[in-house]
Amino acid sequence: MQGTGTRVLLVEDEARIRRLLQIALRDEGYQILEAADGQSAIAVVAADPVDVVVLDLMLPDMDGFTVCRRLRQDSDVPIIVASAKADSHDIVAGLEAGADDYVVKPVVAKELSARIRALLRRSRQEPPRPTSTTSGSLEIRPREGTVALDGRQVPLTTTEFRLIEQLAEHIGEVVTREELIEQVWGSDFLEDTRLLDVHVSRLRSKIEENPGRPRHVVTVRGVGYKLSR
Repeated sequence: MQGTGTRVLLVEDEARIRRLLQIALRDEGYQILEAADGQSAIAVVAADPVDVVVLDLMLPDMDGFTVCRRLRQDSDVPIIVASAKADSHDIVAGLEAGADDYVVKPVVAKELSARIRALLRRSRQEPPRPTSTTSGSLEIRPREGTVALDGRQVPLTTTEFRLIEQLAEHIGEVVTREELIEQVWGSDFLEDTRLLDVHVSRLRSKIEENPGRPRHVVTVRGVGYKLSR
């Protein structure tokens, strides 16, 4: 089965929805853990690391945005937000809180499974080359999977690292938006440019002295982005 060995944490307060997703994902071969509220989800990840978190936004003790930010303090586990909130503001807020992907309910199990596989392909890829790439005071180290700014390590999510890694592979050259989306998220995501825009914004907030006037990750209007030398 495609998901054999993969541990997925379902964070959903509605038992019926949680049960339906559990059955569907188990049929795909995933091992399922469950949490009905935010505190339980945080405790599960801290005590028993999982491969992917599927996170609802409407939880009884705290909202999913807060859960996402709390998880991101100590973990780079891939997070997929699954919510009935379809407004662009909520989607952007979810991604800015640290989620790697966002799906709108009602969730189609096959689509969710495909997105889980896409995230795992990115997070489990073998590190490419043992060399490092520098952009001014920024150093990208593919072998270690780390980024350092002025010698201090910058905490990035898996998706943020994959994004800057792709730019570093073509340092000084423009990488189109379509190329970035396909390499980081996969061809199924080519029409969803919000993923790229939000993650570039989050990346800049961590590596740029002035994110509004970036020196490292530069926008090439109408084309894409490049990592400056």
